[in-house]
Amino acid sequence: MPPAQVAERTGLSLDTLRYYEREGLIGPVDRDSGGKRRYSDDDVFWIGLISCLRDAGLGIADLRQFTSMLREGDPAGDRVGFLVRHRSELQRRVRQIETAISVLDDKIVYYSAAD
Repeated sequence: MPPAQVAERTGLSLDTLRYYEREGLIGPVDRDSGGKRRYSDDDVFWIGLISCLRDAGLGIADLRQFTSMLREGDPAGDRVGFLVRHRSELQRRVRQIETAISVLDDKIVYYSAAD
């Protein structure tokens, strides 16, 4: 697939796709005879995985670590442990957000009654 099609399919910019490749999170991406990138279905899978983990709040260093674990065939227990630690952090953040929403709801009720 050409880069523009992958960008449209994944919702990522061309710059982001190139950045992920430079950082070793995807690829190396094949190139055609003219040197243009051609993404495979496997590349698109990796992009989806990286995007999901990015949305979950993982930084580039964490993404490098996890993709390295996958590529090097680290034991499943190590990968599960990695993901469980990050899930715990996400759950902590969700609780913080829920508390903030509750405070805002209280303020909305308070200020609505003041009018």
